[in-house]
Amino acid sequence: MANVVVIIPALNEEPTVAAVVRAARDSGVVTRVIVVDDGSTDRTSDEAKGAGAEVIRLPENRGKGAAMHAGVQAAPEADVVVFLDADLVNLRPAQVRALVEPVVSGRADATLGVFKGGRNSTDLAQALTPFLSGNRALRREALEAVESLEDAGWGAEVAITRYLNKNRVRTELVTLSEVTQRTKEEKLGLTKGLAARARMYWDILRTTAR
Repeated sequence: MANVVVIIPALNEEPTVAAVVRAARDSGVVTRVIVVDDGSTDRTSDEAKGAGAEVIRLPENRGKGAAMHAGVQAAPEADVVVFLDADLVNLRPAQVRALVEPVVSGRADATLGVFKGGRNSTDLAQALTPFLSGNRALRREALEAVESLEDAGWGAEVAITRYLNKNRVRTELVTLSEVTQRTKEEKLGLTKGLAARARMYWDILRTTAR
């Protein structure tokens, strides 16, 4: 049986991280759930531990790619790695199983979760740029071949998708019905949220240009 490890990079996601952890733990298909707290200043770590996750706490904010990399390094036994965003809303155990099953069964080597029916803004964003989804599963050997994941910041998903496309890795889209996520503007307020979004797009462009 494959070892399936869920890795949840998180930065100040106290309101939602516990529900994401519980959905992963209750899926019945994962062996470990690891939350990598990327320098949070709120109770993200406490909420994750309370929901049953193992927590790796980075002493300072190093970026999403570095948090993902730290989680992978902490799970050398993983045959399949599942990444989930910590700010998801309405994620259910069945949807975690849907991300995992194509890879474990051998039908695909990677999956990509795409929102549908959550709310218009996040549905549209993923319809236009599904490759930016932070919710996916893939075989460890494919993940380890991705270059510069640790330094990619918010461009981590671009780096992974570029590798999958370049190497024609069999990838299956999985619909995450009624799932959405909190936006940066909702979490940080309009001004700080827009600034964070600008930094995210800069990381994406920087990774794309490599």
